[in-house]
Amino acid sequence: MSEYQQERKGFWHEASGTATSEAIALETWARAAHPILEETAASYHAVAREGAFAERLQQETGIRTTRAPDKWLAKLLVPLATLHAREGYPVLTALVVDAQGRVGERFEELLRAAEEPPAGDASTRESRAATARLGCYQWAGSAPDDGGVPDTVYRTTRAARTPRASSGGGSASTRAPRAPRAPREPKPAAPKRVAASDRPVNVCPTCFMAIPATGLCDNCD
Repeated sequence: MSEYQQERKGFWHEASGTATSEAIALETWARAAHPILEETAASYHAVAREGAFAERLQQETGIRTTRAPDKWLAKLLVPLATLHAREGYPVLTALVVDAQGRVGERFEELLRAAEEPPAGDASTRESRAATARLGCYQWAGSAPDDGGVPDTVYRTTRAARTPRASSGGGSASTRAPRAPRAPREPKPAAPKRVAASDRPVNVCPTCFMAIPATGLCDNCD
């Protein structure tokens, strides 16, 4: 066993243990990446998780590295996105997502490589990536006849609340729906109180003087 095989650093050919350069490794992996992405697009809503994708590239090419995928995947996917845009392919590189199902900030570089406008915020970025993936499924023929819908792999929606169990310890209790209430008839409005000063005054038709409570005009009697 060679000294390089024992150290297992950088990039190397697994069969011989001999070292190779990062440039050669990336070029070899890029050639293997295209058919893997085409295969992924052939399954509706399928994605290539970074870890599994990186491992498959190394298995199929025989070139390995000790570096984490997030240190070199962008160096592979961005030039591949440029090549795909030039040759008329959809954004197949959008199929590569992290363990949480996100394309992350790397997708901005992929959009620039594909000569598309930037996404901006994270939410828009993930939505754009989902739409790009749908284009891949439609191109590969895996989308349904109606065209399908974008599927955001990364979701932040809260789980629905579960109904509370009944106090008896059995299954969740269900209440019978209440009968609709009959509409209430409007109450008659209470008569308005009138101040003494606002009450109408009886006037004598002869002298036009106010008539007292007796009903007899003091001026005409």
